[in-house]
Amino acid sequence: MATAAPPLDNHHRPSSSSSAAAYDPTFVPDAVKTFVVHLYRHIRDNNVYEIHQMYDTSFHTLTDRLFKDTPWPSVDAVSIFVDNDHVFCLLYKEMWFRHLFARGSVGLKERIESWDNYCELFGVVLLGNVNIQLPNQWLWDMVDEFVYQFQSFCQFRAKLKGKSEHEIALLREFDKAWNVYGVLNFLQALVDKSMIIEILEREKQGLEQFTATDGYDYNGGSNVLKVLGYFSMVGLLRVHCLLGDYQTGLKCLRPIDISQQGVYTSVIGSHIATIYHYGFANLMLRRYGDAIREFNKILLYIFKTKQYHQKSAQYEQILKKNEQMYALLAICLSLCPQVKLVEETVNAQLREKYGEKMTRMQRYDDEAIALYDELFSYACPKFITPSAPDYDEPLVNYNQDAYRLQLKLFLYEVKQQQLLVGVRTFLKVYSSISLAKLASYIEVDESTLRTILMTYKHKTHGADTRGKIKSNADIDFYIDDDIVHVVESKPSKRYGDYFLRQIVKMEGVINELDAIKLD
Repeated sequence: MATAAPPLDNHHRPSSSSSAAAYDPTFVPDAVKTFVVHLYRHIRDNNVYEIHQMYDTSFHTLTDRLFKDTPWPSVDAVSIFVDNDHVFCLLYKEMWFRHLFARGSVGLKERIESWDNYCELFGVVLLGNVNIQLPNQWLWDMVDEFVYQFQSFCQFRAKLKGKSEHEIALLREFDKAWNVYGVLNFLQALVDKSMIIEILEREKQGLEQFTATDGYDYNGGSNVLKVLGYFSMVGLLRVHCLLGDYQTGLKCLRPIDISQQGVYTSVIGSHIATIYHYGFANLMLRRYGDAIREFNKILLYIFKTKQYHQKSAQYEQILKKNEQMYALLAICLSLCPQVKLVEETVNAQLREKYGEKMTRMQRYDDEAIALYDELFSYACPKFITPSAPDYDEPLVNYNQDAYRLQLKLFLYEVKQQQLLVGVRTFLKVYSSISLAKLASYIEVDESTLRTILMTYKHKTHGADTRGKIKSNADIDFYIDDDIVHVVESKPSKRYGDYFLRQIVKMEGVINELDAIKLD
């Protein structure tokens, strides 16, 4: 564990205005004093509802009013109002650093200090010394911010050009701070120590209640370790996606059944992050059908509920991820045209945003490749290189290396897939066709055609998360006596959606009629 860096002098803190320059970490406004006293009391009383209100509303209100350009008061300044409670002070520091990162311009010392605070906070939780209940939103934010700061640190460290000798010396000295093994070990330790995998398994057998209570303990116990362990599985998926290890990421998420509602859906940020990374991992593993199904569900959910999150501090992030997932869905449907898996509402939004581009992406030319490049670059995670550089070598920036590698692998796959577009076009037209005739159409010999057809089979089939081979194609075929027989899947008609839309329209008409006043 990295030793704590010395407290920063005021002039080292990032400042964006004259008020920031005058920041006094020891000054505690009365409103903040009242906030920490009440938050501390509610935490001691395990009053989850009030904790959530203060955490999700009051904290942001005070931030907007008093701390837009400056950090919150230091933990030392507020500790006297909360009996110097160790756990509360760790929680307050976690929020303090999160606010600092949200403002941007974070220095190396703050990054190291934040790592130390997470080490201490998770260490206390893992030792079982936390007998409190916290809102799921807060616990998710802890895991989410932990992974974000790891990603941010790796990007920061990879931008070596322009770094001072002092910063290089600090990077050498605190080489354990935000080390990838340390990050993975903490997340895995939270999963193991919480026994969350066993809890979810027992729940399937009807021997445990976890999802039904949203992870809260109504028998006087603590939910902190269990729910942190649960969200850490999502955190592990995210870290492995950042590293480009998609198989391992999906394996970490396997204990959570994402086809059902769960604790991960109780927090909108967790819900979106889970499906975004799950879908992206499946996209990179050519499991396009699985990616399309989950993107469709979450995009429909966001479409129906986003108006309820307009006042949330996460609203902008929700909208950004929404747009990124539409871009990923456009990629999936261009590579695997399974429109039948997409709801009409989502499909209408998709066509409005990317209809023209998706048509051009069906072609096999440089423009199509450029469009795949554009959408992938916009929608992919911010990949990282987790290893530290050799500081004795010339200092160069390598923060884009991981992204360029993933983009190269993706575009290589796209080019292979696009070679099959011509074959698919002819298979759509015929129910059966001889190999000789099909070979003449696409201007290759029969031997080459057989290779192409085998490639088509390979590219449109893949193993799911449980190792079962399944097809991603809307068209399948088999060859019998040199004749290609085409099997096209029939889309199932969705009568329910149609009736629901008509009911909504009817209710609108009735409301309009009720509003008319007859003389």
